[in-house]
Parts: sequence; C-alpha cells; structure tokens
Amino acid sequence: MKSSIAQGVQPARTPQAFAGRRWLFPSALIHELDPDPGNTGRRPRRTARDWAVDFSCFLLAVALGLAAADTLRHDPHTPHALAVVDQLLGALACAALWPRRRWPVGLAVAMIPVSFLSNTAGGAAMVVLFTLTVHRPLRYVAWIGGIDLALIPLFFWLRPDPDLPYAGVVAFTALLTVSVIGWGMFVRSKRQLVLSLRDRARRAETEARLRAEQAQRLAREAIAREMHDVLAHRLTLLSVHAGALEFRPDAPAGEVARAAGVIRESAHEALQDLREIIGVLRAGERDDTGRPQPTLGALDALVAESRAAGMKVTLDSRVTEPAAVPASVGRTAYRIAQECLTNARKHAPGTEVALTVTGAPGDGLTVTVRNPLPGAEVPRVPGSGQGLIGLTERATLAGGRLEHGATGDGGFEVRAWLPWAGA
Repeated sequence: MKSSIAQGVQPARTPQAFAGRRWLFPSALIHELDPDPGNTGRRPRRTARDWAVDFSCFLLAVALGLAAADTLRHDPHTPHALAVVDQLLGALACAALWPRRRWPVGLAVAMIPVSFLSNTAGGAAMVVLFTLTVHRPLRYVAWIGGIDLALIPLFFWLRPDPDLPYAGVVAFTALLTVSVIGWGMFVRSKRQLVLSLRDRARRAETEARLRAEQAQRLAREAIAREMHDVLAHRLTLLSVHAGALEFRPDAPAGEVARAAGVIRESAHEALQDLREIIGVLRAGERDDTGRPQPTLGALDALVAESRAAGMKVTLDSRVTEPAAVPASVGRTAYRIAQECLTNARKHAPGTEVALTVTGAPGDGLTVTVRNPLPGAEVPRVPGSGQGLIGLTERATLAGGRLEHGATGDGGFEVRAWLPWAGA
C-alpha cells in the first residue's frame, strides 16, 4: 500500500485480495502498493529518509510511553507488578514499530490486546493504526479501528485516569483515534492521487511519443510519395533515351546529341530534386523555402518537356478560371499528369498521348490521360508498379477519386476527379 507518516518510504507487499484486482489500478500505483509483484520475498532497502521517519516514530512512541509510565508511578490504585508488566509491554510495542510497514495488519491486530493491557503502549498503538490506514484498504481499518474504539470505554472503566473525568478521557481518546485514522486516510488518498497523476503523465508522454512517431512515419510516406512522383519522371527520361542509344548505336549524330542533352538535363533536374528532398529529411519537416511546388499552371512546361524528350503529347485545357484553382488541387492534378505521362513514355513509347484537363468552380477538376495501343513491341523498362496505387491514394487524400483501365481499342486511360469548391 502507501508509505507511512508523511514519508517517501518503500511500501509493503499487498495481500492476495488486492492482487486479484490489479487491473483496477494504474501501473504506477500498483508498483507503489506492491513493490514485489513477483513475490520474490526481497524487501527494498531503507533509505536515509526511511530511517529518519522510523526513528522519529519510535521516539514519539517512547516519549508517550514514558509519560504514561510516569502517570502509573503516581497512581496509587495500580499495583507495582501491573506497572512493571505495563511498561514491559510498552517497550515491546515500541520495538515492534520498526517492521510495522511489512506486517501492518498483523501488528495492528496484535496491538489490540497489548494496548488494552498496557497504558504505555498507547503511543505505539496509534502509530501502528496510522500505518495500517496508510498501507491497507478501508475494510481493514474499519474492523481494527472499530474494535479499538469499542474497547476505549471498557479500558478506562477498568483503569480510570486519576486526573481526568471518565467521560472526558473517553471522548478525548476516541477523538484522537478517529483523528489518527482520518489523517492516515488523507495521506493515503493524497499519495494515490500523486501516483495516479504521475502515471497519467507517463502515459501522456508515451502517447505523445507514439503520436510523434506516427507523424514522422506519415511525413516519410509523404516524402517517399513525393520522391516517386518527382524522380520517376526524370529517371524515366534517362532510361528511355539511354535505351534508345543502346538499341540504335548507328543513330545520326544529331539524334545522339539531342538524346545526350536530354539525359544530361534530366540527370541535373533529378539531382536537384533529390537534393531538396534530402534537405527536407535532414530538417525533419517540410521545407517551404525551396522551389515552389508545381501547380496547374505548370502543365504547359511539363508537356513541353515531354515533347522535347520525343513524346507526342496533346494538351486540351478547358478550365474555367485557371488562376482560381486551389494550390493543393492544382498540385495534385500536376502530379497525376506527370505520373501518367511517365507511365505512357515507359509502356507506350511512340504513341500520341492525349492530356485533357476540364473543370469549373463547384464542378470539380477532371484530369484525363489516354494513350492508344503501341504499334510495335515495347522494350521492357523497369518499374515498381506502385505509381497508379500512389496516384489513387493521392486523389483519395485530396477528396477525389481516380479510375484507370484499358480502353476499347486496346489503349489505356486514367481519369481523375478532384473537388473544387465554388466561390
């Protein structure tokens, strides 16, 4: 249970009744109330504060016992033999205070007959009752404290106080007993509250750490998605033109020079994009100080770049108020078009790709990319196969949808719709 009188001592082992209901308590409270959950039998070592508190309680009990012994010497109605036995029991009760935290219930039960027979054991009995209240549940305190209160009138009837009236000494002793129990319950409740708050703080720290790890994981996934969208376009250009040079070593010098220029430019752009992404990873957060993210207005440059790489691309843009397209919607539309052109370049080289963008405020933005069936055998270009999955996820996160599949003439079409709220 809890430590005793206003101290930070190590608590005693709990009874089996408590062990069966461990799930009702926070973990920190269980550790405080039951420091030996494995029943190893080893007790925690006393700290300097433990020794100071135990020694103070021992001195208090001895002081009260000496005061009671002095009263016995001046009481003519108490026989000498009874006074000797009384003081001997009081000394034993004071010595029993040292292991009181280990056996609070057994010691409190033993103190009932001892305190009834010995007046000098009263101080030790109060300390043991306080320790019981702090260390054990209310049901133990109710039984033992109730017996102590019930025996007070009988004790003073058999051994009346020579200086105080019977009713006054009974009322004072009962009030003192109730005060000790109340003080112990207050200390126990306060420490349980502190332990509960400490456990909640630890849980809050754990949850905050888990949320931070989840945020980092989501950020890394977003960065990985961005890396795929950005670098796949550049690296596909490298692969296509390098493959063309490999399969056509006898190509005219002009085509070789143009392909080499595209390879050089694509490699330069890929390195620059990769450098920015690595900078974001090192900074631990998105960097808004780099190049602006492409939006819908960058589609013309994307198509021009694809045409310069040898693709046949037609752009049909019928967007009402293009400048009013939200940046997030425009960026998603650009990434979808970029990935679709990259896939068409890899899997349908030489075909004419049609890129259509339509939309208006309130109706949404529709991006359609279509290519016919390639007329010749397509050289195999390595790919991860995750591009369309990433596009579908990107469109879903933006609140839209994406559909893709083969057309009736054997070609392939990707159609995405993105929300665009009206004014």
